[in-house]
Amino acid sequence: MMSEVARRLQITLVGGSIAERSGNNLYNTCCVFGSDGKLKGKHRKIHLFDIDIPEKITFKQSKTLTAGQNPTIVDTDVGRTGIGICYDIRFQELAMLYAARGAHLICYLGAFNMTTGPLHWELLQRARAADNQLFVATCGPARDANASYVAWGHSTLVGPFGEVIATTEHETTIIAEIDYSLIEQRRQFLPLQYQRRGGLYQLVDVQRLGSQ
Repeated sequence: MMSEVARRLQITLVGGSIAERSGNNLYNTCCVFGSDGKLKGKHRKIHLFDIDIPEKITFKQSKTLTAGQNPTIVDTDVGRTGIGICYDIRFQELAMLYAARGAHLICYLGAFNMTTGPLHWELLQRARAADNQLFVATCGPARDANASYVAWGHSTLVGPFGEVIATTEHETTIIAEIDYSLIEQRRQFLPLQYQRRGGLYQLVDVQRLGSQ
């Protein structure tokens, strides 16, 4: 279905996340389709959501799911795009890796809950965008107050200075334009890539290192 929609509308489609079985393992997976309807990339959620907040929420994804092993970056008609699923957004190292690989945009599909959502959802998006000086787009499900798991929603687009370009609450859709020239402009204003102290700390891209 997603492939057909992407082909018919001639759009790049980041298709949310679905359960994917491979052998004995079950993954939380996002598929990216190009405007020709072909599968461009597939991201398996890397960081599983295991959390225990007393009297608030207990959730153990690792009881059911297997963690993905590979970061996912896809060259699309709308630019080079890194993919993350929900809890992946909390890990700055993944976003840094995507930025180092030339991503213009990171898309995170997420269903933060009613405890962490109000506190962290927008905060994390803005942090990932500002720290890496790129665009961050997030998509959250519509809220169903009667569901066993109630999602925060609030799909959002954030610019490379950490500014919220467009957002919603929990039931509507957002449409916004992205100007990638702002990435270079912001990086000229604040040249973080030249000011990092590589002699003191550095990000190691293990996947690329292993392929050399």
